[in-house]
Amino acid sequence: MAETHVLFVEDDDVIREATQLALERDGFRVTAMPDGLSGLEAFRTNQPDIALLDVMVPGLDGVSLCRRIRDQSTVPVIMLSARADSIDVVLGLEAGADDYVTKPFDGAVLVARIRAVLRRFGHAAGAGTDSGAEPDERGVLAFGDIEVDTEGMEVRRSGTHVALTPTEMRLLLEFSSAPGTVLSRDKLLERVWDYGWGGDTRVVDVHVQRLRTKIGQDRIETVRGFGYKLKA
Repeated sequence: MAETHVLFVEDDDVIREATQLALERDGFRVTAMPDGLSGLEAFRTNQPDIALLDVMVPGLDGVSLCRRIRDQSTVPVIMLSARADSIDVVLGLEAGADDYVTKPFDGAVLVARIRAVLRRFGHAAGAGTDSGAEPDERGVLAFGDIEVDTEGMEVRRSGTHVALTPTEMRLLLEFSSAPGTVLSRDKLLERVWDYGWGGDTRVVDVHVQRLRTKIGQDRIETVRGFGYKLKA
């Protein structure tokens, strides 16, 4: 089985070297870069399986680097931020990151989060549906002008293809499996982000907003105090 290739962009020499060693001990292949511009070049050259980006790196900051990566790839991205309450967290998620980890972090926690992201990406094509919503004979679920191809993992809006990241696709599949049913943020964290414990619900909120911009602002309704639901 091929090693998972991690692109790690971090300007602190001690953190970069220690984290690289920790990841390599856990079986990952790591390309470590000290700044955003070299990180972007390494991404284009090496085509890693996942990118781990510190928010505050010189040359091209982590948020801008995430946007550049997202412009050309759906590869999973995890942001590293020194402050859990920083606006950088939200900016990173809005730029297309799939998750974030707060610094300082425990190596085992970081590895677990990386593996959780890779696991849900690996299973995106098999996510399927598990409730009353039934696809037609083509494997397509339809909600107004939205069509979700549960076999080809494609989404169309009014016949036009909508490009979703794997995390956005898994989120939409969760909503599509139970149209009209309110799904709590905690349930979505568990089902989409594979969190077996309470996580930061900002991850859910930002991804719901990103999904709304692609499939229509009115397709996913906020149920204040409870969560979200897909309009049937």
